[in-house]
Amino acid sequence: MPTNGLHQVLKIQFGLVNDADRYLTAESFGFKVNASAPSLKRKQTWVLEPDPGQGPAVLFRSSHLGRYLSAEEDGRVACEMDRPGRDCRFLVLPQPDGRWVLQSEPHGRFFGGTEDQLSCFATAISPAELWTVHLAIHPQAHLLSVSRRRYVHLCLQEDEMAADGDMPWGVDALLTLIFQSRRYCLKSYDSRYLRSDGHLVWEPEARACYTLEFKAGKLAFKDCDGRYLAPTGPAGTLKAGRNTKPGKDELFDLEQSHPQVVLVAANHRYVSVRQGINVSANQDEELDHETFLMQIDQETKKCTFYSSTGGYWTLVTHGGIQATATQVSANTMFEMEWRGRRVALKASNGRYVCMKKNGQLAAISDFVGEDELFILKLINRPILVLRGLDGFVCHRRGSNQLDTNRSTYDVFHLSFRDGAYQIRGRGAGFWYIGSHGSVCSDGDMAEDFLFEFRERGRLAIRALSGKYLRGGASGLLRADADLPMGEALWEY
Repeated sequence: MPTNGLHQVLKIQFGLVNDADRYLTAESFGFKVNASAPSLKRKQTWVLEPDPGQGPAVLFRSSHLGRYLSAEEDGRVACEMDRPGRDCRFLVLPQPDGRWVLQSEPHGRFFGGTEDQLSCFATAISPAELWTVHLAIHPQAHLLSVSRRRYVHLCLQEDEMAADGDMPWGVDALLTLIFQSRRYCLKSYDSRYLRSDGHLVWEPEARACYTLEFKAGKLAFKDCDGRYLAPTGPAGTLKAGRNTKPGKDELFDLEQSHPQVVLVAANHRYVSVRQGINVSANQDEELDHETFLMQIDQETKKCTFYSSTGGYWTLVTHGGIQATATQVSANTMFEMEWRGRRVALKASNGRYVCMKKNGQLAAISDFVGEDELFILKLINRPILVLRGLDGFVCHRRGSNQLDTNRSTYDVFHLSFRDGAYQIRGRGAGFWYIGSHGSVCSDGDMAEDFLFEFRERGRLAIRALSGKYLRGGASGLLRADADLPMGEALWEY
């Protein structure tokens, strides 16, 4: 099966937080480092790289500068080397509470400190040398077992998570990484947490929290007993095994979770490939054959639809639409026009996709009428995390309003009705538009919001007033943007 970008391993980026809750920062001026920042932004984001010499050491590269953290023999630290040298090698020593200690491999000293008084000269470990790993990636992803080459998903019948999926298809393959007490939990789409014995629980208890470890660019999850999650048995049930060191069985890739959608035509039936290669609106329920993986091209902003049968929608002779293409091309790209609660699709021949009398789809219309409009429903985000230019969306302390610049994130719940979404937050309160365009989160009644998928991995959220939700200098979420761009685009 061609990938064409379907399976994109996420580059693991993270921040390091010291005991004073300040982030390790790489400054452009003088390539100095400090621990003064209260939140995780570009200057506080790092990438872990393996030692080119294949040893146990690792390298820390600033994603902001593209340069490497180094520690000299006298303890001086900087982030100025554009190529890694001997002084750039560090050993990561995970601690029982989930934090890391960074030790200079050539000099044997420990890295730590506060504010602008950082050094790598300590001979013993104190709280100043302890660092918490805070992932800087979007926390909703697919998890791929490296050894089995199978995706982890929720098995409702067996009440477990298992690495046995050939494709990350459907909502059950979505996992959310929850940052909890300096560790991470794996949360399923139905809001349960994976405990290390393989059971699913409703609260993030101690045995459902894991320390993250990195090995050769892969991820491992260590439980509170020092053992690692791994797929076990013929079914690939995910639970902690016996190993106290991560081998291939204990390693995972995080992959980007692209939106999966269903479409409903004017005849109130689901668009499907159940009855063959022709894409037709002829089904009364949404199952695998009615689910399509949607990707948006970064340059053209046009989208493709990939079916569970392994083919892209493509324009064929006489304007027909079939799910037969194995490669992305001009004929597999469709321009989306957002029309309130509905969407219209324009094919590469310049004509709109419509539903014919027999239910088959064809790009044969020059104008948009009822038969050219579709309801497009996102199905693999029943729980939602939003990240903007300045940080994550999170409840504001002591208020019913929402911040847009937080390092931590809150998980929101989505429901869907007639082409619009309702967003529910803490305490089962719904989002609504308050006075002066502020977004509030304690509503008793659900208010509709329109989702417009504008870029790869990013959407715009439109209030019924016609204004788009955006973050701003105040850090508050407001519905006051006229255009779906910049601060009005949200990674989901």
